[in-house]
This record gives sequence, C-alpha cells and structure tokens, in this order.
Amino acid sequence: MESGATVWNCPFDYAEALEFDPTLKRLLTEEPVARIKLPYGEGEAWLVTRYEDVRTVTTDRRFSRSAIIGRDFPRMTPEPIVQDEAINVMDPPASSRLRSLVSKAFAPRQVERMRARTQRVVDDLLDRMTAQGSPADLMESLASPLPLTTICEVLDIPEADRAQLRGHARTMMNVTVENRDRAVRAKADMRAYFKTLTAKRRQHPGDDLISALATARDGDELLNDQELTVLAMVLLITGQDTTTYEIGNLAYTLLTRPKELAMVRARPEMLPQAMEELLRFIPFRKGVGIPRVATEDVELSGVTIRAGDIVHVSYLTANRDGRKFDRPDELDLEREDRPSHMTFGWGGHHCLGAPLAFTELEVALGALLERFPELRLAQPAEDVRWNTNSIWRYPLELPVAW
Repeated sequence: MESGATVWNCPFDYAEALEFDPTLKRLLTEEPVARIKLPYGEGEAWLVTRYEDVRTVTTDRRFSRSAIIGRDFPRMTPEPIVQDEAINVMDPPASSRLRSLVSKAFAPRQVERMRARTQRVVDDLLDRMTAQGSPADLMESLASPLPLTTICEVLDIPEADRAQLRGHARTMMNVTVENRDRAVRAKADMRAYFKTLTAKRRQHPGDDLISALATARDGDELLNDQELTVLAMVLLITGQDTTTYEIGNLAYTLLTRPKELAMVRARPEMLPQAMEELLRFIPFRKGVGIPRVATEDVELSGVTIRAGDIVHVSYLTANRDGRKFDRPDELDLEREDRPSHMTFGWGGHHCLGAPLAFTELEVALGALLERFPELRLAQPAEDVRWNTNSIWRYPLELPVAW
C-alpha cells in the first residue's frame, strides 16, 4: 500500500434510521480510494467508493475474490459469514460454470412459479393482518414471515425446521465480538443440515429450487455435492433476511414520504420503476461486504493499489455517486436517466437470487398498497426503533394503521 496515506478507522456502526452514513459520504467526496481499518481481521484494506471504480474492481480479472480464502481479511463481523467453497468467493471460470447452472434454476418459468407462490403467501399473511385488525406491526405481520416462508417454500424446507434455520442465519449476521463462538456453531449446524437435505433431493428430486439446482445441466456439467450444499445454504441466508429488511425499509420510506406514496398509489403500474429507485436510494446495510485481492498493481482514480492488497468496494456509495446519478441524494421515483443501481452487487458476483428478491418485494409492496389504501404509520417516524447490532439496517417494529 502507498505510504503516508491517511488510514480511516471505519467501524461502520452508523445506524440513524435510513440516513446515509456520513463517513461513507466523506470517503466518496474526499478520498474515493482510501485506506481503512475495520473492526475485525488483520491489517488494513482499500475502500473504493466511486461508481466507475467499483465497476472496475468487480469486473476486472486483476481483482480476485478467491484469493481471500485462508486470509484473516479485514471485515465487519467477528466470524466471516462467507463459506470458503461458496460461489461468492469464486473467480471465473469456476464461478462462470456455477452461475450458468444456477441461472437455469432462475429461468423465467421458475421465477413465475415463484411469483405465484409468493402471491399466495402474501395474500394469506395480509388476510391474517386484516383479521387481527388495526394497528399491526408490519415487520411481524408481513416482512418477517414472508421471505422466510417464500424461500422455504421455494426450497421445500419442512416447516418444523424453519425457525431454527432462521436463528442460525441471524446469529451469523451479528457483529458483536461475544457472538463469535455462536456464529461458528451456527454455520457448522446449518451446513450439516443442508448436506443431508441436498443429498435427499439429489436422490429424490421434486419441483423445488434445490431439486432444480441438483438436476440443472450445462452439457455434461452438474453441481457437485459440496457446491449444492453451500449454494442451498447461501440461498436460504440471502433469500430471507435481506428481503425481510428491505420490505420494512421500502414500507417505511414510502409511509414517511406522502408525495411518493400518493404517486405509487395513483399509478400502480409504475411500481417496478419506483422500486428500482427506492433500492438505489435506501442504504440497506452498513459498510462493506466480501473484499477482493489485487493480483497485480492497479491504478484507480490516481491511486496505485499494490499486488496482494485487500480491496473492499461500497455499493452504497456507488449508488450515491453524483458522477453517475443526477441529484444522487434525492429520491425521485420518476427519474428518467436511470443507470443501473448496485444494490444487488455487480459483475461476476451480482446476486443470483435478485430475480426472486425483486419479485417478492414487488408482490409484497403492491399487495400491501392495494389492500390497505389508507395505510399509515401508527406512531411518529422518529419513534420507530432500528436495529443497531447487525450489518443490516431495518426497523425492529413498524406499527401501521389503516
């Protein structure tokens, strides 16, 4: 790393509702390629914050995800969330093979089947919410059960196992140091569970997503047993919590902005476009995720990153880069010039489950606004309590009335 540069201490613990992290904003504007120190892991890392630089790091073969395996890399959680064999630490061509196989399981026909399943789950949850009566906690009534139920339906996970698996996933996302041992156990227990389950699906496939993955072929290529185990595990983790939190964040954002809420209610056909802008605008997580390693010297925005250096990117700042987005800190649901946001990642590690996540969010938000035309927050926005001990940002409860 270059000598003499400032090292920014970055706990990335900012959790003021859905306000943008001022440290990230400073880095984007003052030092877009910066050296940072994170709460866990050895040494320092680079953090890249501009949209075009993030795109370079996430698509250029000179930056390797697999090179982090075996390294105690700088990170936000005591125990790395990622599995060494997971697709999200693979580089091409190994990752290309897996992504090709997985994409077949997320073909349009499969996604439409998932949409129908999601709609049934949403309708059932909203029926229960109606029967319970106003007010209700939207997190408890819809946001929390929907993604877990949907991903478990899609993966065909028995109902009796769901609560424990959700507990394991949450334990793995906790950022507190005293949680480390529990996170290690949770990771091992979840892996053992999916090893058994995927073996059963390999022998007796059904019409679920694990079976689709187990039987997906690209020529003679199939996922091997270990790949299938880890992939099913990753899908469960990423397919439930992040969508839960985003349902809460999307609802909160609209319910605290009367103009935007009225616009989507008056023109429900604009919901997909509105959601893309909401996903760009909302800082749904803290800090950074899985880094890469530079395999040779690379210059970004006038800064030389040396071979062997750890490099993090911020999709959050990329989504707020004024060089890419006009008025980046404004929520504009009718934004005409709409470059692609990076909320689902970019390049070879763009989220494979994005079609399912977007479908769930669209179905949930659309049904909610249609079923409850008078929906409003049941308490002042400043009284909403927010999560502070996870990498994700979301309301702990979201009381609504109608």
